[in-house]
Amino acid sequence: MVEAKLTETDFQTASKRMIERYRDVEEVFDLAELMVSGDFVRSYQLIRGVLAAFATGGSLCVLCDARRPDLIESWYSVVRAVRSCVLRCRLQLLTWQELATVLPSALKKFLAAKYGITASNAPSSLSPTWHHGK
Repeated sequence: MVEAKLTETDFQTASKRMIERYRDVEEVFDLAELMVSGDFVRSYQLIRGVLAAFATGGSLCVLCDARRPDLIESWYSVVRAVRSCVLRCRLQLLTWQELATVLPSALKKFLAAKYGITASNAPSSLSPTWHHGK
């Protein structure tokens, strides 16, 4: 599965009550480690994606802009709350900039023109590899 962010500002929030009703949530996550603000849990879309990867035995790749360190930190905050190291190994982060290194030139031009995304504008701390949660 893929959760892609290009222009959205965040990964949404949901009430703690709603999150706690999800099947397997306590098995998959250390709930105390999730980002909570009042009665709301941040990064709802990521939590939902991780639960879907768990339920299906599949993987989840989050695709986001390397110029958005807040989204990257949100991703790793959710990954840190995952109890199983086996599941954590199936959770990946890829930036649009990393993807741009291997796209056909027409798509590279589109991303550059529309969103300012190029392989060369990735922060120097990112290399064109998959980032696995630890």
